[in-house]
Amino acid sequence: MLLEQLNALLAETDITLTENQKQQLVDYVGLLDKWNKAYNLTSVRDPKEMMVKHILDSLVVAPHLTGKHYIDVGTGPGLPGIVLAIALPDTEFILLDSLGKRVRFLTQVKHALGLKNVTPVQSRVEEYQPSVKLDGVLSRAFASLQDMVQWCTHLIGTSGRFLALKGMYPQDELDSLPAGISLEQNITLQVPKLEGERHLIILTKD
Repeated sequence: MLLEQLNALLAETDITLTENQKQQLVDYVGLLDKWNKAYNLTSVRDPKEMMVKHILDSLVVAPHLTGKHYIDVGTGPGLPGIVLAIALPDTEFILLDSLGKRVRFLTQVKHALGLKNVTPVQSRVEEYQPSVKLDGVLSRAFASLQDMVQWCTHLIGTSGRFLALKGMYPQDELDSLPAGISLEQNITLQVPKLEGERHLIILTKD
């Protein structure tokens, strides 16, 4: 049972979710598994693995989000955006991807799970103009820090942040950051049952 697995994983974190939120996450994994067979959305095939490598890996970022408007660039099948939107129903998430099949999947997920705080958008990131300056740009396995900053600076206001989910600590990328961008915080993330390091790198404009 995926719900039992999710409860066991959550017990190893400080994250509290309602029964409805837990069910939405389980239903999301179900949709991901179903659509993956035709659309090849993720290389992870086993729903139990998805629960650790996708759901928990995204969920542990939720406590570190401040602000109310985020964009998940290169969201793929909605990671971390869909997961964070379920965990943070009062925060708005734009889910941006250039591939139509992924955006169709995200639109289906939005309707199936009744997510009012999600806006799937098909666009290249450098061409997308949000109607308001956003509080933060999220990226998970999308690009190097340099590319993220270069492509996404126009999306956020002066107090906005870049939040990159990384595996090992990206020292080389941090050493190569452009002028005007600083490392505000490095948060070591603990993902239950996941091997390897996980870091949340938070960058700000000077």
